[in-house]
Amino acid sequence: MAACSFRRSIASQLSKVLDLPPENLIKSISAVPLKCDAVVSEISAGPGTVNFTINRELLAKTVLRQVLKDGSEYGVKSELFSTVPKQKAVIEFSSPNIAKKFHIGHLRSTIVGNFIANLKVALGHEVIRMNYLGDWGMQFGLLGVGFQLFGNKEKLKTSPLQHLFEVYVQINKAAEDENTKKLAKDFFRKLEEHDEQTLSLWKQFRDFSIDEYIRIYKRLGVHFDEYSGESFYQEKSKEVLKMLENKGLLQKTIKGTGIVDLSEKKDLSSFSTVMRSDGTSLYITRDLAAAIDRMNKHNCDTMIYVTDKSQSNHFQQLFQILKLMGYDWVERCQHVSFGLVQGMKTRRGEVIFLEDVLNEVRSRMLENMASTKTTKEIEDPMETAEKVGLAALIIQDFQGLLSSDYQFSWDRALQSRGDTGVFLQYTHARLHSLEQMHGNEQLTDINVACLQEPDAISVLQHLLRYDEVLYRSSQDLQPKHIVSYLLTLSHLAAVAHKTLPVKGSAPELAQARLCLFQAARSVLANGMKLLGITPVTQM
Repeated sequence: MAACSFRRSIASQLSKVLDLPPENLIKSISAVPLKCDAVVSEISAGPGTVNFTINRELLAKTVLRQVLKDGSEYGVKSELFSTVPKQKAVIEFSSPNIAKKFHIGHLRSTIVGNFIANLKVALGHEVIRMNYLGDWGMQFGLLGVGFQLFGNKEKLKTSPLQHLFEVYVQINKAAEDENTKKLAKDFFRKLEEHDEQTLSLWKQFRDFSIDEYIRIYKRLGVHFDEYSGESFYQEKSKEVLKMLENKGLLQKTIKGTGIVDLSEKKDLSSFSTVMRSDGTSLYITRDLAAAIDRMNKHNCDTMIYVTDKSQSNHFQQLFQILKLMGYDWVERCQHVSFGLVQGMKTRRGEVIFLEDVLNEVRSRMLENMASTKTTKEIEDPMETAEKVGLAALIIQDFQGLLSSDYQFSWDRALQSRGDTGVFLQYTHARLHSLEQMHGNEQLTDINVACLQEPDAISVLQHLLRYDEVLYRSSQDLQPKHIVSYLLTLSHLAAVAHKTLPVKGSAPELAQARLCLFQAARSVLANGMKLLGITPVTQM
Protein backbone atom coordinates (compact mmCIF):
# COMPACT_ATOMS: atom_id res chain seq x y z
CA MET A 1 0.00 0.00 0.00
CA ALA A 2 2.78 2.45 0.97
CA ALA A 3 4.54 2.09 -2.41
CA CYS A 4 1.23 2.73 -4.11
CA SER A 5 0.69 6.06 -2.34
CA PHE A 6 4.32 7.08 -2.99
CA ARG A 7 3.91 6.34 -6.65
CA ARG A 8 0.62 8.20 -6.79
CA SER A 9 1.99 11.31 -5.11
CA ILE A 10 5.13 11.33 -7.28
CA ALA A 11 2.98 10.82 -10.37
CA SER A 12 0.74 13.75 -9.46
CA GLN A 13 3.79 15.99 -8.96
CA LEU A 14 5.32 14.93 -12.27
CA SER A 15 2.04 15.24 -14.10
CA LYS A 16 2.02 18.97 -13.37
CA VAL A 17 5.53 19.45 -14.74
CA LEU A 18 5.16 17.09 -17.68
CA ASP A 19 1.59 18.04 -18.49
CA LEU A 20 0.50 14.40 -18.67
CA PRO A 21 -2.29 12.59 -16.79
CA PRO A 22 -0.91 10.95 -13.58
CA GLU A 23 -2.23 7.50 -14.56
CA ASN A 24 0.10 7.49 -17.58
CA LEU A 25 3.04 7.97 -15.25
CA ILE A 26 2.19 5.59 -12.41
CA LYS A 27 3.31 2.53 -14.37
CA SER A 28 6.67 4.12 -15.14
CA ILE A 29 7.44 4.98 -11.53
CA SER A 30 8.94 2.10 -9.70
CA ALA A 31 11.38 1.70 -6.87
CA VAL A 32 13.89 0.13 -9.26
CA PRO A 33 17.08 2.15 -9.73
CA LEU A 34 17.46 3.71 -13.17
CA LYS A 35 20.26 2.54 -15.42
CA CYS A 36 23.09 4.59 -16.85
CA ASP A 37 23.78 4.54 -20.57
CA ALA A 38 25.96 6.27 -23.19
CA VAL A 39 24.37 9.65 -22.52
CA VAL A 40 23.67 9.52 -18.79
CA SER A 41 26.89 8.74 -16.95
CA GLU A 42 25.61 8.91 -13.40
CA ILE A 43 22.29 9.05 -11.59
CA SER A 44 22.04 10.09 -7.98
CA ALA A 45 19.20 11.04 -5.71
CA GLY A 46 19.39 14.14 -3.59
CA PRO A 47 16.78 15.42 -1.13
CA GLY A 48 13.65 15.46 -3.27
CA THR A 49 15.60 15.46 -6.56
CA VAL A 50 16.93 12.98 -9.02
CA ASN A 51 20.18 14.11 -10.61
CA PHE A 52 21.18 12.92 -14.04
CA THR A 53 24.82 13.52 -14.87
CA ILE A 54 25.40 13.78 -18.61
CA ASN A 55 28.45 12.16 -20.14
CA ARG A 56 30.86 15.11 -20.32
CA GLU A 57 32.67 14.21 -23.50
CA LEU A 58 29.38 13.64 -25.26
CA LEU A 59 28.14 17.01 -23.95
CA ALA A 60 31.18 18.79 -25.36
CA LYS A 61 31.01 17.02 -28.68
CA THR A 62 27.26 17.49 -29.19
CA VAL A 63 27.13 21.15 -28.18
CA LEU A 64 30.18 22.27 -30.15
CA ARG A 65 29.17 20.37 -33.26
CA GLN A 66 25.64 21.79 -33.12
CA VAL A 67 26.69 25.39 -32.50
CA LEU A 68 29.26 25.44 -35.28
CA LYS A 69 27.02 23.57 -37.72
CA ASP A 70 23.84 25.63 -37.14
CA GLY A 71 25.64 28.98 -36.93
CA SER A 72 23.10 31.78 -36.70
CA GLU A 73 20.26 29.23 -36.54
CA TYR A 74 21.56 27.55 -33.40
CA GLY A 75 18.76 27.28 -30.84
CA VAL A 76 15.96 28.18 -33.22
CA LYS A 77 16.13 24.77 -34.90
CA SER A 78 15.45 23.11 -31.54
CA GLU A 79 12.67 20.56 -31.13
CA LEU A 80 11.10 22.95 -28.60
CA PHE A 81 9.79 24.89 -31.62
CA SER A 82 8.79 21.89 -33.73
CA THR A 83 5.12 22.08 -32.73
CA VAL A 84 4.88 25.88 -33.04
CA PRO A 85 3.03 26.74 -36.27
CA LYS A 86 4.64 29.32 -38.55
CA GLN A 87 2.58 32.49 -38.47
CA LYS A 88 2.20 35.88 -40.05
CA ALA A 89 2.40 38.81 -37.65
CA VAL A 90 1.86 42.53 -38.07
CA ILE A 91 3.83 44.45 -35.46
CA GLU A 92 3.09 48.13 -34.99
CA PHE A 93 5.84 49.98 -33.16
CA SER A 94 7.71 53.28 -32.76
CA SER A 95 4.88 55.44 -34.22
CA PRO A 96 6.06 58.99 -33.51
CA ASN A 97 3.97 62.11 -34.13
CA ILE A 98 5.18 64.40 -36.89
CA ALA A 99 6.27 67.85 -35.62
CA LYS A 100 6.11 66.71 -32.01
CA LYS A 101 9.01 65.44 -29.98
CA PHE A 102 10.23 61.86 -30.30
CA HIS A 103 10.09 61.10 -26.60
CA ILE A 104 11.70 58.26 -24.68
CA GLY A 105 8.46 56.27 -24.91
CA HIS A 106 8.86 56.19 -28.69
CA LEU A 107 12.45 55.03 -28.28
CA ARG A 108 11.31 52.23 -25.99
CA SER A 109 8.57 51.23 -28.41
CA THR A 110 11.13 51.19 -31.23
CA ILE A 111 13.62 48.87 -29.55
CA VAL A 112 10.99 46.58 -28.01
CA GLY A 113 9.07 46.24 -31.29
CA ASN A 114 12.30 45.60 -33.15
CA PHE A 115 13.22 42.83 -30.68
CA ILE A 116 9.82 41.11 -31.06
CA ALA A 117 10.09 41.33 -34.86
CA ASN A 118 13.67 39.98 -34.84
CA LEU A 119 12.72 37.08 -32.60
CA LYS A 120 9.72 36.11 -34.71
CA VAL A 121 11.71 36.31 -37.95
CA ALA A 122 14.47 34.16 -36.44
CA LEU A 123 11.87 31.55 -35.52
CA GLY A 124 10.68 31.42 -39.12
CA HIS A 125 7.52 33.54 -38.87
CA GLU A 126 6.56 36.14 -41.44
CA VAL A 127 6.63 39.63 -40.00
CA ILE A 128 5.36 42.98 -41.25
CA ARG A 129 7.02 45.86 -39.39
CA MET A 130 4.66 48.80 -39.33
CA ASN A 131 5.20 52.40 -38.26
CA TYR A 132 1.85 54.10 -37.64
CA LEU A 133 2.65 57.81 -37.77
CA GLY A 134 0.72 60.58 -36.07
CA ASP A 135 0.29 62.42 -39.36
CA TRP A 136 -3.28 63.75 -39.12
CA GLY A 137 -5.52 65.73 -36.83
CA MET A 138 -6.09 69.27 -35.64
CA GLN A 139 -2.39 69.86 -34.95
CA PHE A 140 -1.81 69.85 -38.71
CA GLY A 141 -4.12 72.82 -39.01
CA LEU A 142 -1.89 74.68 -36.57
CA LEU A 143 1.27 73.40 -38.24
CA GLY A 144 0.03 74.48 -41.67
CA VAL A 145 -0.71 78.00 -40.48
CA GLY A 146 2.58 78.07 -38.58
CA PHE A 147 4.49 77.07 -41.67
CA GLN A 148 2.85 79.79 -43.74
CA LEU A 149 4.01 82.28 -41.09
CA PHE A 150 7.40 80.97 -39.91
CA GLY A 151 8.28 78.18 -42.31
CA ASN A 152 11.35 77.84 -44.48
CA LYS A 153 11.31 75.47 -47.47
CA GLU A 154 15.09 74.98 -47.35
CA LYS A 155 15.10 74.02 -43.67
CA LEU A 156 12.15 71.72 -44.29
CA LYS A 157 14.29 69.80 -46.78
CA THR A 158 17.51 69.67 -44.77
CA SER A 159 16.23 69.11 -41.23
CA PRO A 160 12.47 68.54 -41.35
CA LEU A 161 11.95 67.08 -37.87
CA GLN A 162 13.72 69.94 -36.12
CA HIS A 163 12.23 72.66 -38.32
CA LEU A 164 8.64 71.43 -38.02
CA PHE A 165 9.06 71.08 -34.27
CA GLU A 166 10.29 74.69 -34.01
CA VAL A 167 7.42 75.95 -36.18
CA TYR A 168 4.93 73.99 -34.06
CA VAL A 169 6.33 75.46 -30.84
CA GLN A 170 6.15 78.99 -32.29
CA ILE A 171 2.58 78.70 -33.55
CA ASN A 172 1.45 77.13 -30.29
CA LYS A 173 2.43 80.32 -28.51
CA ALA A 174 0.06 82.17 -30.80
CA ALA A 175 -2.64 79.50 -30.62
CA GLU A 176 -4.55 81.33 -27.88
CA ASP A 177 -5.34 84.03 -30.41
CA GLU A 178 -8.87 83.57 -31.84
CA ASN A 179 -7.78 84.45 -35.36
CA THR A 180 -5.01 81.82 -35.33
CA LYS A 181 -7.50 79.25 -34.05
CA LYS A 182 -9.85 80.05 -36.89
CA LEU A 183 -7.06 79.86 -39.50
CA ALA A 184 -5.94 76.51 -38.12
CA LYS A 185 -9.50 75.15 -38.29
CA ASP A 186 -9.81 76.37 -41.87
CA PHE A 187 -6.51 74.80 -42.86
CA PHE A 188 -7.48 71.44 -41.39
CA ARG A 189 -10.93 71.58 -42.97
CA LYS A 190 -9.27 72.17 -46.35
CA LEU A 191 -7.04 69.18 -45.66
CA GLU A 192 -10.07 67.01 -44.93
CA GLU A 193 -11.69 68.24 -48.15
CA HIS A 194 -8.53 67.35 -50.12
CA ASP A 195 -7.75 70.89 -51.21
CA GLU A 196 -4.77 70.47 -53.54
CA GLN A 197 -2.49 73.20 -52.26
CA THR A 198 -3.05 72.37 -48.60
CA LEU A 199 -2.62 68.66 -49.25
CA SER A 200 0.61 69.22 -51.16
CA LEU A 201 2.15 71.12 -48.22
CA TRP A 202 0.99 68.41 -45.79
CA LYS A 203 2.50 65.76 -48.06
CA GLN A 204 5.85 67.55 -47.95
CA PHE A 205 5.73 67.59 -44.12
CA ARG A 206 5.08 63.85 -44.16
CA ASP A 207 7.52 62.78 -46.90
CA PHE A 208 10.49 64.80 -45.67
CA SER A 209 9.87 63.62 -42.11
CA ILE A 210 9.79 59.97 -43.20
CA ASP A 211 13.06 60.38 -45.12
CA GLU A 212 14.72 61.66 -42.00
CA TYR A 213 13.13 59.00 -39.78
CA ILE A 214 14.49 56.30 -42.12
CA ARG A 215 17.99 57.75 -41.83
CA ILE A 216 17.85 57.85 -38.02
CA TYR A 217 16.25 54.41 -37.66
CA LYS A 218 19.13 53.10 -39.73
CA ARG A 219 21.53 54.29 -37.05
CA LEU A 220 19.44 52.29 -34.57
CA GLY A 221 19.57 49.24 -36.84
CA VAL A 222 15.79 49.37 -37.35
CA HIS A 223 13.75 49.29 -40.54
CA PHE A 224 10.04 49.26 -41.41
CA ASP A 225 8.12 47.50 -44.16
CA GLU A 226 5.31 50.04 -44.07
CA TYR A 227 4.93 53.65 -43.01
CA SER A 228 1.24 53.85 -42.30
CA GLY A 229 -0.47 56.66 -40.43
CA GLU A 230 -3.72 58.12 -39.20
CA SER A 231 -4.08 60.02 -42.47
CA PHE A 232 -4.79 56.75 -44.31
CA TYR A 233 -7.94 56.24 -42.30
CA GLN A 234 -9.84 59.53 -42.33
CA GLU A 235 -12.18 58.19 -45.06
CA LYS A 236 -12.30 54.65 -43.74
CA SER A 237 -13.18 55.85 -40.25
CA LYS A 238 -16.39 57.31 -41.68
CA GLU A 239 -17.24 53.82 -42.92
CA VAL A 240 -16.55 52.47 -39.43
CA LEU A 241 -19.03 54.96 -37.97
CA LYS A 242 -21.61 53.78 -40.53
CA MET A 243 -20.98 50.15 -39.61
CA LEU A 244 -21.36 50.94 -35.92
CA GLU A 245 -24.62 52.71 -36.70
CA ASN A 246 -25.94 49.82 -38.82
CA LYS A 247 -25.13 47.34 -36.07
CA GLY A 248 -26.99 49.50 -33.55
CA LEU A 249 -23.82 50.12 -31.55
CA LEU A 250 -23.55 53.88 -32.06
CA GLN A 251 -25.40 56.06 -29.56
CA LYS A 252 -25.70 59.85 -29.61
CA THR A 253 -25.26 61.87 -26.44
CA ILE A 254 -27.09 65.11 -25.64
CA LYS A 255 -23.96 66.98 -26.73
CA GLY A 256 -24.15 65.24 -30.08
CA THR A 257 -21.04 63.07 -29.67
CA GLY A 258 -21.14 59.42 -30.75
CA ILE A 259 -20.39 56.74 -28.17
CA VAL A 260 -20.28 52.92 -27.94
CA ASP A 261 -21.58 51.34 -24.75
CA LEU A 262 -18.97 48.89 -23.40
CA SER A 263 -20.69 47.97 -20.13
CA GLU A 264 -21.94 44.46 -19.46
CA LYS A 265 -25.33 45.59 -18.19
CA LYS A 266 -25.72 48.12 -21.02
CA ASP A 267 -26.04 50.93 -18.48
CA LEU A 268 -23.23 53.10 -19.97
CA SER A 269 -21.12 52.54 -16.85
CA SER A 270 -18.25 52.27 -19.33
CA PHE A 271 -18.27 53.64 -22.85
CA SER A 272 -15.97 54.87 -25.59
CA THR A 273 -16.37 58.10 -27.54
CA VAL A 274 -15.91 57.45 -31.26
CA MET A 275 -17.28 60.62 -32.87
CA ARG A 276 -17.08 64.37 -32.26
CA SER A 277 -20.25 66.39 -32.21
CA ASP A 278 -19.43 67.75 -35.71
CA GLY A 279 -19.38 64.17 -37.02
CA THR A 280 -15.58 63.90 -37.41
CA SER A 281 -13.58 60.89 -36.30
CA LEU A 282 -11.33 60.51 -33.27
CA TYR A 283 -8.06 58.68 -32.72
CA ILE A 284 -9.86 55.47 -31.67
CA THR A 285 -12.12 55.54 -34.74
CA ARG A 286 -9.06 55.71 -36.97
CA ASP A 287 -7.51 52.86 -34.98
CA LEU A 288 -10.62 50.74 -35.56
CA ALA A 289 -10.46 51.45 -39.28
CA ALA A 290 -6.73 50.66 -39.32
CA ALA A 291 -7.18 47.31 -37.54
CA ILE A 292 -9.97 46.19 -39.89
CA ASP A 293 -8.04 47.33 -42.95
CA ARG A 294 -4.83 45.56 -41.87
CA MET A 295 -6.65 42.33 -41.19
CA ASN A 296 -8.32 42.47 -44.62
CA LYS A 297 -5.09 43.36 -46.37
CA HIS A 298 -2.58 41.09 -44.61
CA ASN A 299 -4.84 38.38 -43.26
CA CYS A 300 -2.37 37.91 -40.42
CA ASP A 301 -2.44 35.41 -37.56
CA THR A 302 -1.53 37.98 -34.98
CA MET A 303 -1.42 41.73 -34.64
CA ILE A 304 0.82 43.25 -31.97
CA TYR A 305 0.77 46.86 -30.79
CA VAL A 306 3.84 48.02 -28.86
CA THR A 307 3.16 51.16 -26.80
CA ASP A 308 3.57 52.38 -23.23
CA LYS A 309 1.16 51.21 -20.59
CA SER A 310 -0.65 54.54 -20.37
CA GLN A 311 -2.44 53.39 -23.53
CA SER A 312 -3.65 50.09 -22.04
CA ASN A 313 -7.14 51.47 -21.57
CA HIS A 314 -7.27 52.67 -25.18
CA PHE A 315 -6.41 49.21 -26.50
CA GLN A 316 -8.83 47.51 -24.14
CA GLN A 317 -11.59 49.68 -25.58
CA LEU A 318 -10.38 49.16 -29.14
CA PHE A 319 -10.48 45.37 -28.75
CA GLN A 320 -13.87 45.48 -27.00
CA ILE A 321 -15.45 47.50 -29.83
CA LEU A 322 -14.00 45.18 -32.48
CA LYS A 323 -15.47 42.25 -30.56
CA LEU A 324 -18.89 43.91 -30.40
CA MET A 325 -18.67 44.49 -34.14
CA GLY A 326 -18.33 40.73 -34.56
CA TYR A 327 -14.64 40.51 -35.53
CA ASP A 328 -13.50 37.22 -33.99
CA TRP A 329 -9.90 37.83 -35.03
CA VAL A 330 -9.65 40.40 -32.24
CA GLU A 331 -8.66 37.43 -30.02
CA ARG A 332 -5.41 37.39 -32.00
CA CYS A 333 -4.64 41.06 -31.31
CA GLN A 334 -2.27 41.89 -28.50
CA HIS A 335 -1.07 45.02 -26.76
CA VAL A 336 2.51 44.63 -25.53
CA SER A 337 2.84 47.46 -23.05
CA PHE A 338 5.92 48.77 -21.31
CA GLY A 339 6.64 51.01 -18.34
CA LEU A 340 7.87 54.57 -18.25
CA VAL A 341 11.48 55.68 -18.17
CA GLN A 342 12.34 58.51 -15.82
CA GLY A 343 15.27 60.84 -15.97
CA MET A 344 16.65 60.50 -19.46
CA LYS A 345 18.30 63.83 -20.20
CA THR A 346 21.06 64.83 -22.57
CA ARG A 347 23.66 67.42 -21.61
CA ARG A 348 21.64 69.95 -23.54
CA GLY A 349 18.51 69.19 -21.56
CA GLU A 350 15.44 67.10 -22.21
CA VAL A 351 15.23 64.68 -25.10
CA ILE A 352 13.33 66.08 -28.06
CA PHE A 353 14.71 64.10 -30.99
CA LEU A 354 15.80 60.49 -31.22
CA GLU A 355 18.99 61.77 -32.82
CA ASP A 356 19.85 63.63 -29.60
CA VAL A 357 19.91 60.32 -27.73
CA LEU A 358 22.06 58.63 -30.38
CA ASN A 359 24.54 61.51 -30.48
CA GLU A 360 24.70 61.69 -26.71
CA VAL A 361 25.33 57.97 -26.25
CA ARG A 362 28.00 58.10 -28.96
CA SER A 363 29.85 61.08 -27.51
CA ARG A 364 29.76 59.70 -23.94
CA MET A 365 31.04 56.35 -25.17
CA LEU A 366 33.85 58.03 -27.16
CA GLU A 367 34.96 59.84 -24.00
CA ASN A 368 34.96 56.58 -22.04
CA MET A 369 36.92 54.80 -24.76
CA ALA A 370 39.48 57.63 -24.92
CA SER A 371 40.00 57.54 -21.16
CA THR A 372 40.65 53.78 -21.03
CA LYS A 373 43.86 53.91 -23.02
CA THR A 374 43.48 50.84 -25.22
CA THR A 375 46.79 50.04 -26.85
CA LYS A 376 45.55 49.31 -30.36
CA GLU A 377 43.85 51.95 -32.45
CA ILE A 378 40.29 51.24 -33.54
CA GLU A 379 39.52 51.63 -37.24
CA ASP A 380 36.27 53.57 -36.84
CA PRO A 381 35.93 54.88 -33.28
CA MET A 382 32.69 56.82 -34.02
CA GLU A 383 30.95 53.74 -35.41
CA THR A 384 32.21 51.52 -32.59
CA ALA A 385 31.20 54.02 -29.92
CA GLU A 386 27.70 54.19 -31.40
CA LYS A 387 27.25 50.40 -31.47
CA VAL A 388 28.62 49.91 -27.97
CA GLY A 389 26.54 52.82 -26.66
CA LEU A 390 23.39 51.43 -28.22
CA ALA A 391 24.08 48.05 -26.65
CA ALA A 392 24.31 49.86 -23.32
CA LEU A 393 20.94 51.57 -23.84
CA ILE A 394 19.22 48.39 -24.97
CA ILE A 395 20.57 46.18 -22.16
CA GLN A 396 19.65 48.73 -19.50
CA ASP A 397 16.16 48.88 -20.98
CA PHE A 398 15.68 45.11 -21.36
CA GLN A 399 17.00 43.94 -18.00
CA GLY A 400 13.71 44.01 -16.13
CA LEU A 401 10.15 43.19 -17.05
CA LEU A 402 8.99 45.46 -19.86
CA SER A 403 6.03 46.60 -17.80
CA SER A 404 8.20 48.02 -15.03
CA ASP A 405 9.19 51.69 -14.89
CA TYR A 406 12.83 52.47 -14.34
CA GLN A 407 15.14 55.35 -13.58
CA PHE A 408 17.52 55.96 -16.45
CA SER A 409 21.19 56.48 -15.66
CA TRP A 410 23.94 57.19 -18.21
CA ASP A 411 26.66 56.21 -15.74
CA ARG A 412 25.08 52.89 -14.88
CA ALA A 413 24.33 52.06 -18.51
CA LEU A 414 27.84 52.82 -19.73
CA GLN A 415 29.85 51.00 -17.04
CA SER A 416 32.34 48.60 -18.55
CA ARG A 417 32.19 46.16 -15.64
CA GLY A 418 29.08 44.45 -14.38
CA ASP A 419 25.86 43.57 -16.14
CA THR A 420 25.87 46.06 -18.98
CA GLY A 421 25.74 46.17 -22.75
CA VAL A 422 29.29 47.51 -22.72
CA PHE A 423 30.42 44.31 -20.99
CA LEU A 424 28.66 42.15 -23.63
CA GLN A 425 30.34 44.07 -26.44
CA TYR A 426 33.71 43.90 -24.67
CA THR A 427 33.40 40.12 -24.27
CA HIS A 428 32.43 39.69 -27.91
CA ALA A 429 35.36 41.81 -29.13
CA ARG A 430 37.78 39.93 -26.88
CA LEU A 431 36.63 36.50 -28.09
CA HIS A 432 36.78 37.75 -31.65
CA SER A 433 40.39 38.92 -31.34
CA LEU A 434 41.29 35.57 -29.75
CA GLU A 435 40.06 33.85 -32.92
CA GLN A 436 41.92 36.35 -35.09
CA MET A 437 45.15 35.75 -33.22
CA HIS A 438 45.04 31.99 -33.58
CA GLY A 439 43.97 31.60 -37.19
CA ASN A 440 40.35 31.94 -38.14
CA GLU A 441 39.70 28.52 -39.64
CA GLN A 442 36.62 26.45 -38.87
CA LEU A 443 37.64 23.79 -36.38
CA THR A 444 36.15 20.40 -36.98
CA ASP A 445 38.22 17.60 -35.50
CA ILE A 446 38.97 18.45 -31.93
CA ASN A 447 39.66 16.21 -29.00
CA VAL A 448 36.80 16.84 -26.57
CA ALA A 449 38.61 14.99 -23.80
CA CYS A 450 40.59 18.24 -23.48
CA LEU A 451 37.49 20.13 -22.30
CA GLN A 452 36.84 18.50 -18.95
CA GLU A 453 37.70 21.40 -16.61
CA PRO A 454 34.77 22.75 -14.59
CA ASP A 455 35.07 26.17 -16.26
CA ALA A 456 34.78 24.59 -19.70
CA ILE A 457 31.86 22.42 -18.63
CA SER A 458 30.06 25.49 -17.23
CA VAL A 459 30.25 27.23 -20.60
CA LEU A 460 29.14 24.09 -22.46
CA GLN A 461 26.16 23.49 -20.18
CA HIS A 462 25.13 27.11 -20.56
CA LEU A 463 25.35 26.91 -24.36
CA LEU A 464 23.12 23.85 -24.21
CA ARG A 465 20.35 25.91 -22.55
CA TYR A 466 20.10 28.60 -25.23
CA ASP A 467 17.02 27.11 -26.90
CA GLU A 468 15.11 27.05 -23.59
CA VAL A 469 15.72 30.77 -23.18
CA LEU A 470 14.61 31.55 -26.73
CA TYR A 471 11.50 29.50 -26.10
CA ARG A 472 10.65 31.43 -22.93
CA SER A 473 11.08 34.77 -24.68
CA SER A 474 8.99 33.59 -27.61
CA GLN A 475 6.20 32.68 -25.21
CA ASP A 476 5.97 35.89 -23.17
CA LEU A 477 7.77 38.30 -25.57
CA GLN A 478 10.04 39.47 -22.73
CA PRO A 479 13.66 40.11 -23.73
CA LYS A 480 14.97 39.81 -20.15
CA HIS A 481 15.41 36.01 -20.39
CA ILE A 482 17.83 36.45 -23.28
CA VAL A 483 19.57 39.38 -21.60
CA SER A 484 20.34 37.51 -18.38
CA TYR A 485 21.39 34.44 -20.41
CA LEU A 486 23.91 36.50 -22.42
CA LEU A 487 25.28 38.27 -19.34
CA THR A 488 25.85 34.92 -17.62
CA LEU A 489 27.43 33.53 -20.80
CA SER A 490 29.79 36.51 -20.89
CA HIS A 491 30.76 36.07 -17.24
CA LEU A 492 31.38 32.33 -17.73
CA ALA A 493 33.39 32.99 -20.89
CA ALA A 494 35.46 35.65 -19.09
CA VAL A 495 36.34 33.19 -16.33
CA ALA A 496 37.19 30.44 -18.85
CA HIS A 497 39.28 32.92 -20.82
CA LYS A 498 41.41 33.46 -17.69
CA THR A 499 41.72 29.85 -16.56
CA LEU A 500 41.91 28.05 -19.93
CA PRO A 501 44.63 29.77 -21.95
CA VAL A 502 44.92 29.09 -25.66
CA LYS A 503 48.30 30.73 -26.04
CA GLY A 504 51.17 28.51 -24.90
CA SER A 505 49.03 25.37 -24.54
CA ALA A 506 49.77 22.11 -26.39
CA PRO A 507 48.27 22.22 -29.94
CA GLU A 508 45.52 19.71 -29.18
CA LEU A 509 44.47 21.55 -26.04
CA ALA A 510 44.70 24.96 -27.74
CA GLN A 511 42.49 23.77 -30.61
CA ALA A 512 39.82 22.40 -28.27
CA ARG A 513 39.74 25.60 -26.19
CA LEU A 514 39.65 27.78 -29.26
CA CYS A 515 36.66 25.79 -30.47
CA LEU A 516 34.92 26.35 -27.12
CA PHE A 517 35.49 30.13 -27.31
CA GLN A 518 34.38 30.21 -30.93
CA ALA A 519 31.09 28.54 -29.96
CA ALA A 520 30.59 30.97 -27.07
CA ARG A 521 31.20 33.98 -29.33
CA SER A 522 28.83 32.61 -31.97
CA VAL A 523 25.92 32.21 -29.51
CA LEU A 524 26.70 35.56 -27.88
CA ALA A 525 26.53 37.27 -31.29
CA ASN A 526 23.25 35.50 -32.19
CA GLY A 527 21.59 36.61 -28.96
CA MET A 528 22.85 40.17 -29.25
CA LYS A 529 21.51 40.49 -32.80
CA LEU A 530 18.06 39.30 -31.66
CA LEU A 531 18.04 42.08 -29.08
CA GLY A 532 18.85 44.60 -31.81
CA ILE A 533 22.55 44.99 -30.96
CA THR A 534 25.30 44.90 -33.60
CA PRO A 535 28.27 43.02 -32.10
CA VAL A 536 31.58 44.88 -32.44
CA THR A 537 34.87 43.17 -33.22
CA GLN A 538 37.18 45.76 -31.65
CA MET A 539 36.95 48.19 -28.79
